[in-house]
Amino acid sequence: MKYILVTGGVISGIGKGIITSSIGMILKSSGLRVTAIKIDPYLNIDAGTFSPFEHGEVFVLNDGGEVDLDLGNYERFLDVNLCRDNNITTGKIYHHVINKERRGDYLGKTVQVVPHITDAIQEWVMNQAMVPVDENKEEPQVCIIELGGTIGDIEGMPYVEAFRQFQFKAKRENFCNIHVSLVPQPSNSGEQKTKPTQNSVRAMRCLGLSPDLIICRSATPIDMAVKEKISMFCHVKPEQVICIHDVSSVYRAPIILDEQGIANYLKERLNLPIVDSASNLLFKWRNLADRYENLQKTCSIALVGKYSTLRDCYASVFKALEHSALAINYKLNLMYIDSIDLEQTTENEDPMKFHEAWQKICKADGILVPGGFGTRGMMGKLQAISWARTKKIPFLGVCLGMQLAVIEFARNCLNWKDADSTEFDPNTSVPLVIDMPEHNPGNLGGSVRMGLRRTVFKTENSMLRKLYGDVPFIEERHRHRYEVNPNLASQFEQSDLHFVAQDVDGERMEIMELANHPYFVGVQFHPEFSSRPMRPSPPYLGLLLAATGNLNDFMQQGCQLSSSDRYSDASDDSFSEPRLAELEIQ
Repeated sequence: MKYILVTGGVISGIGKGIITSSIGMILKSSGLRVTAIKIDPYLNIDAGTFSPFEHGEVFVLNDGGEVDLDLGNYERFLDVNLCRDNNITTGKIYHHVINKERRGDYLGKTVQVVPHITDAIQEWVMNQAMVPVDENKEEPQVCIIELGGTIGDIEGMPYVEAFRQFQFKAKRENFCNIHVSLVPQPSNSGEQKTKPTQNSVRAMRCLGLSPDLIICRSATPIDMAVKEKISMFCHVKPEQVICIHDVSSVYRAPIILDEQGIANYLKERLNLPIVDSASNLLFKWRNLADRYENLQKTCSIALVGKYSTLRDCYASVFKALEHSALAINYKLNLMYIDSIDLEQTTENEDPMKFHEAWQKICKADGILVPGGFGTRGMMGKLQAISWARTKKIPFLGVCLGMQLAVIEFARNCLNWKDADSTEFDPNTSVPLVIDMPEHNPGNLGGSVRMGLRRTVFKTENSMLRKLYGDVPFIEERHRHRYEVNPNLASQFEQSDLHFVAQDVDGERMEIMELANHPYFVGVQFHPEFSSRPMRPSPPYLGLLLAATGNLNDFMQQGCQLSSSDRYSDASDDSFSEPRLAELEIQ
């Protein structure tokens, strides 16, 4: 097993997740089996209890693990399915060690950070690195480990010490360190400064780790003189200094790394069995990046949520929309709208925000209401859903978005004025959305339906079934506590709203579609978590197809996707079947 540790310096949020994912994709394109681990040095057991405002979205895995959003980047770039143990937190490590101490596994010894915590970190990494991540069940050959935070953080010290020891346990030919650092460029001088990188590398060396590669992040391309200066003062060769400047899309990052020879360096440094680094996968990725930068037409989607101030709160939703837009040769214009701004309430006292929010809604080619929790901004979401339904604007509701779409239809089309969710009104006279059947209010732990679950189509006359490839069932990731009341669902049968798919027991409403509408779809699951750059999520693809006026043509073609001409020249804006060829929806 080969281990690559990715650390960061100077500031957090420097892009280690994208760089880690890009390196993994390059190595996978070279024919290697790659896995990835993210280390988060916080005391939380997992990311499930985080506020989206503080930490961005909670990414959900197949096994129901609630993890850091960087694992979403790993899955999208590597096109693999990871598990909850690929996300290590300090809370998990300490919980593991304390449980062993309570069982008496340490035989009365004093339990300390060194060696017990550091040993636990190393054991976890070695064990998880051997877990297969693809269908062939073969063990990975390379494990890339991203250490969250920056070098010098107090909470990260046990991990740095663990890997200081681990480099000798694994041996030099099996372990290397890549350090990502910022090269700032103050506007007053315009000069790129190397001192922060020098200090960061010096601090890491003092802790016992020496970088094999230094990846410099900057706003503009780094001058050769700056690169040579970093090489001289950080004790590495010039070819060991790699530069990534700000680019138009993350799809360009692997290309920049590959052009600077990172695959060849890692091949020699770790003696990797790389035969041909210019594989078909990397070629497709390069064309993907080129197409993204040459898109001409634009499609505007309004995302109506409650966490619009931090875009990372909807990272996977944005990526799923972007994947779908790129597949049909459109550039995505995503308009974030705080649902509270759509309401005329005391909470929204700024009339300018109110008018700006509704202007965006009016301009949108499609409307998306994503998942979420809580009552704040609920009325604004309902108003956006009502607008999409009555004005025939393509709409997709995800999780809470689907529940609200059902409530809106019941109130305004079935005249159930008191229809509501028990999440918002526990005493509602028409509990249209209720707690899950197995939910125990006295035990909140584990009360969320989580992970990959099967959804069975109940009819062949379903738009979403056709988009999924006319399959009898699908499997998607869930994360919810409330569901449409199955006792009331049957009363929609004579209306235009149909529940076209349910769970395997027929108790949970999983997909709803509205008849006599270009595209009005709600899903209880979260399809964005399984979207990939070259295999977009069908519900999001349907939204983009409808928003661009191409859905009917696509449906008339039988949703058949050709395998030729996968990445055509984006300068031709015509819509045709080959442009969707990369989807290969099974």
